[in-house]
Formats: sequence, structure tokens, C-alpha cells
Amino acid sequence: MTLRTKLFRSAVCLSCVLQIATHLDSPLFGEDWPQWRGQNRDAVWHADGVMQELPEGQLPIAWSQEIGAGYSGPTVAKGLVYVMDRQKEKGTERVLCFNSTTGQPVWKHEYECRYKIGYEAGPRASVTIDDGRAYAVGAMGNLFCFEAQAGSIVWQKDLKAEYQIEMPIWGIAASPLIYENLIIQQVSGSDGACMVAFNKSDGKEVWKSLNERAGYSSPIVIRQADQDVLVCWTGESLSGLNPKTGEVHWSHVMRPRNMPIGICTPVIDGEKLFVSSFYDGSLMVKVPSSKLESTEIWRAVGRDEKNTKSLHAMIGTPILSEGHVYGVDSYGEFRCLNADNGERIWEDLSAVPKARWSTIHMVRQANSDRIWMFNERGELLISKLSPKGLEILDRCQVIEPTKAQLSQRDGVCWTHPAFAEQSIFIRNDNRLLRASLKAPVKSNP
Repeated sequence: MTLRTKLFRSAVCLSCVLQIATHLDSPLFGEDWPQWRGQNRDAVWHADGVMQELPEGQLPIAWSQEIGAGYSGPTVAKGLVYVMDRQKEKGTERVLCFNSTTGQPVWKHEYECRYKIGYEAGPRASVTIDDGRAYAVGAMGNLFCFEAQAGSIVWQKDLKAEYQIEMPIWGIAASPLIYENLIIQQVSGSDGACMVAFNKSDGKEVWKSLNERAGYSSPIVIRQADQDVLVCWTGESLSGLNPKTGEVHWSHVMRPRNMPIGICTPVIDGEKLFVSSFYDGSLMVKVPSSKLESTEIWRAVGRDEKNTKSLHAMIGTPILSEGHVYGVDSYGEFRCLNADNGERIWEDLSAVPKARWSTIHMVRQANSDRIWMFNERGELLISKLSPKGLEILDRCQVIEPTKAQLSQRDGVCWTHPAFAEQSIFIRNDNRLLRASLKAPVKSNP
């Protein structure tokens, strides 16, 4: 072999190694799920080569790890899985990190956290991963920034003490949102600190906004007038803010008749923006792309949570698409609404058993008509949605319900799954697991 040939082969090998190293962050693992509801907080899964049919019985489990209870949904980034739980006997919360391929523990951080809230199963919010950092907030307002790979603390804050939080009955639930150099959090602080933005590098306050009680909904960012607008659904309003300053561009009063209970994430389609809550029904507003303003399209509130009008959603965020709303009503009734006026088109009871707060989390598969549903019975469903009805293509069991989150009906699975690496990552009150959704390789005839 000539020297020239050896040098050429060495260069090729080096090029391959560099390409692999460059792409370890994403393609080899598939798309990440680095925050609440995925890359863009829109519950859209950009995945190729996944199953079109589910196996009978139990979905095969790639790995499973024992964890404690909590509502915190897993997030996945750069080959690591993050989740939070509670160790009730010790009075602590934990932030946990696992290898996404093997399930082996990578790091954990445990801290004392005495609960003074209802539904004490554990932390609510998902861990947000951004630029090598992991941002986690506990149910009592402990906010952390970690080195995502190693778990060392970069900075931390006690939001309850610093902002004299009027603690919501179910604690702090909104997941941290990263916007440019900021981390934005629904804090529920006093003196105009319902929403607060911190410098993501050192945790210093940059702005605070809205003198309102907090809700439980995670904020999103939309575009209006060639600007980014932060959409916040608090315990008293649906508002659009300047994400850089906290200035309020527009707001719709939505005070609760019972207590703040908005949990779902605001959803947008074109110039329509929608929210729905258990006691207080639904609100649809127009957010014109050309102006920093909004107008109410319709508001629908039933007599109570049992006698509902349009939709009274509880935990699972609805889908707003092509002039229709699809969501789960207060007792598990899956409904389709006309997005223009809130009128009900159909109702279906086949996706989840009817019960108070019965829940389905929905994820749309990009470039497909498939909707992946995970219901509170621990089932995964492949479905299609249209004004003609709900079509369930397939369903199977993923994980068993547990009772720490809710002791009724033999337990529930209320946690939103992560869809990443051609897999589903999900937890109950006892364990975190990964199940592969990769399409089987077809053998040559």
C-alpha cells in the first residue's frame, strides 16, 4: 500500500469519525424531546420509520428503571432522559437523569422539600434542556439550573421565599420556557410577579409581569406583527406579552368562578388561539398575524363541570387544527368542536373510560394523519381525527396505572410521555420506561 493510499484512507476514517461526532446530538438518536410537549411545545413528533401497527397485548419494553411518584413528564435530549420525582418518606424531591439507550442512571440531585399543597404525589413540571443546561422547577418553587451532562448545579433559586408566592393549591406546575437568553416561569409571586423572566446563565431576574394569581399552564411563544409574543394563561387571564420585557400587548380576563384550574397548554392554528379548563370552559381568540392585538371569537361555559358546553378540558391539551377543536371533556368525553363558534360536532367514549378528570395526551406525527394518544389507563393508541369522527387504528398497553397520583379507579397515568429516538418514554408512580416504536425491518423475500 502506498503512502498516498494510506493517507487517503486515514483522511476518510477521520472524516467519518467527525461526521459521527457532529451528529451524535441528534440524527443517530432521532429527534429529541427536550421540553414540555416537544421541540416547539406543540406536541408534534417529527419521526420517520416508526410503527404503523401496534403489537398485541403489552408493548415490548426496552428498559425500565425504578423511580418515585410524580406528575413530571420525561424529556429527552442528546442521549439522556430527565424526570423529577418525590421521595415522600424522606420529604425530598429529586431531579433524575438516565442514559436513554440503556436506562442506566447518570446523575441525580436530591433536596429537602416539604409539601404544603394538595395532591402530594410529586413534582409537576418537566425538565427543560437547552444549550447544555437542564432547568428544573419543583412543586414548591425550587428552581435549578444544572449542567445537563454532569448534573452539577450552575445556579438555584427558592422562588417561594424570594417572591412570597401565594402558592396555588396544587403547587408550581408550569414547565420552564427558554427564550433567547431568558428562562421564563409562571411563579405566582406577589407584587406583579405572576410571570418572571430570569437570565438563563446566572438566574438573575430580568423582568416580572402580571399582578395575578397563577395557574398551572406552561407558556408558549407565537408570532404577531413580525415579533415573538409570549402567551401566558394564568389563574386570571390569557395574555400576550413581550418575551424580552414582560410588557403586556393584550389580555383577556378569565377569572375562575371556583379556583384557578387551567392546566392545558394554549394551542394555536393560524390566527386562532384556544384554551379550555375544567370549571370555566373554553375561550377562543383571534391573534392576527399583522397586529399586536387579539379579539374574542367565542366563550363557552357550561352550568357546571358535569353539564358542560363545548369543552371543559382538564389535563390533556386539546388539538386545534383545520377549523376544528379535538379534546377531552371533564369526564372523559372525547369531543370535536367547530372552531368558529364552539358548537359540538361529535362526541366519542371509546378512547378512555368515562370518569371525572379522565385524561388523554395527544401527539401529532409530522407529515402524517396519525395522532398518537396516551390515555390514563396506560394505553397507547394510534388514531385519526376528522369532523366525521374518531378512528382508532390500533391500541395496546404500555404501562400500568398507579395510585399515588390518584387513588380512585385503581390508579391513573396522568403524565405526558416523551416521543423521541423512535420510542416512547413514559412513567408512572413506580418506574420510568422506554418502549421502542421503531418499525420492524422487512426481510427480503
